[in-house]
Amino acid sequence: MVSPLVKPRIVKKRTKKFTRHQSDRYAKLSKSSWRKPKGIDSRVRRRFKGQFLMPSIGYGSNKNTRHMMPDGFLKFVVHNVAELELLMMQNKRYAAEIAADVSAKKRKVIVERAQQLNIKVTNWQAKLRSEEDN
Repeated sequence: MVSPLVKPRIVKKRTKKFTRHQSDRYAKLSKSSWRKPKGIDSRVRRRFKGQFLMPSIGYGSNKNTRHMMPDGFLKFVVHNVAELELLMMQNKRYAAEIAADVSAKKRKVIVERAQQLNIKVTNWQAKLRSEEDN
């Protein structure tokens, strides 16, 4: 099992999703699809106390831990063995993730090569079937 070179503590400034203004009032507005309020009298846009919070640049993640998975690796999407071999020298920083459109046959080859190169594959079990299922 390969472990990351450094595993800093990942601090999220906000874990809740930003709710859309008046999404609690109308069912047709989904709660998670954020839209900036544009109205001239909008309480949310004017940032009144007790209203929904709006996203701003201050909620951004630390540059060192941005896009980092909880195990300390960064994802790298791989479509074939040649792309996997790019990670040969970076196997303590990046973890491979096999793309969704890769067939089961090629997946098996990629996973075997990743074990030889000591590269972590996040979704190594996807599209895998045991022999008795055939």
